[in-house]
Parts: sequence; C-alpha cells; structure tokens
Amino acid sequence: MIGLGIDAVSISRFRAALERTPTLRTRVFTPEELDSLASRQDSAPSLAARFAVREATMKALGVGLGAFDLQDVSIRSRATGAPQLVVTGRAAELARQQGVNSWHVSLSHTHDMAVAVVASH
Repeated sequence: MIGLGIDAVSISRFRAALERTPTLRTRVFTPEELDSLASRQDSAPSLAARFAVREATMKALGVGLGAFDLQDVSIRSRATGAPQLVVTGRAAELARQQGVNSWHVSLSHTHDMAVAVVASH
C-alpha cells in the first residue's frame, strides 16, 4: 500500500452548503456523478459521501486542498453496484509520480454522517 485516506462529512451541513451555494454541485461533481444520482429523491447523502472521497483521496496522496481539481476524482458504479474510484488530471499525475497503479474505495453513510476510505497501491 502506498497511501490511505479517510474522511467524514456531516450530511446536514453538506445539504445546507448545497442549498446555500447551488453551483457547488457542478463545481465539485462530474456530470456523470450528477446524472447517476438524478433519480434519487434525496441525493445529499450520496453527494456527501462522494465529497468525502475527494478529501480521502487527497489524504491517500499526502496532499492538501488545491493540489488538484475536485472533479479530477469521482465515483463510478461498477456493474455490481460497487463504487469505483476514477482519478484523472492533476490527481492522476500525482498518483503516477507516487507509483500508484490501483485504488480501493469504500463509501458509507448513516442518517447523519457520510464516510469514505481510499487506499492507493
């Protein structure tokens, strides 16, 4: 393993941020992610978990905010429904420099909290 990152996000605080700043959705999340959640009655828990993925990926790479564009990291669902981490752009370049060639990701949320764990190999 090269790096490990974890992050937790308060769903109620994230929902409030989405309501306060409508452009947050398109600044942070890819069109594919937004499309995949469009049919959900309440996408805030899933979006909070996907936001946590971005932070956890930064931690796994040992970098902070601003090291890469937030849309450089996203989640795609595999055919099985399992999440797949997609890393592009500057985040992919940082990963390449560190010798990362694979990722593991886990997402979860309760009523109040969303969490993500990212491991780079």
